[in-house]
Amino acid sequence: MDELSVRKWRKWLTAYAPLFIWTVLILGLGTGMASMSETSRIVQPLLEFLFPSADLETIKLYHTIIRKLAHIFEYGLLGALAMRAFSAERSRPLRSVVLVILIAILDEFNQSYNPARTSTGLDVILDGVSGSLGVFAYGLVRRKRTTPTARPDDEVEGRGAKIDDGT
Repeated sequence: MDELSVRKWRKWLTAYAPLFIWTVLILGLGTGMASMSETSRIVQPLLEFLFPSADLETIKLYHTIIRKLAHIFEYGLLGALAMRAFSAERSRPLRSVVLVILIAILDEFNQSYNPARTSTGLDVILDGVSGSLGVFAYGLVRRKRTTPTARPDDEVEGRGAKIDDGT
């Protein structure tokens, strides 16, 4: 391989490998390995320690909230990684959201065949919204990082840039 091919391959790999790895992790967590009964082995004692006067129903509610927040994080990051991977494509926000939704559907479909898991369309909606927020957040951060800022010498050199110095 010539140097240009190696650079293209490396660029493709650094763009798509995190997306692929995170997708595999999400789908792996959709198995019985991350069921409520499995995560309660760690989360329940921690919640009982943090909230010693809480009854079992309250602990279960907190555990459910933690699991839903994990969905938001997982799929938000998935959306951001998809945006990063599709950076050269013009329709990357749409493609990123579609990918997130397809993975959410696949994950719920997989969970529907596992007796230790529950499968619900509401999780697909939560995952899709979370992924869309990740796409949006990535776009905002990216736009902010790539927006050119005026330099103090632009006005002096007659380049016409306006500088807001806060006064």
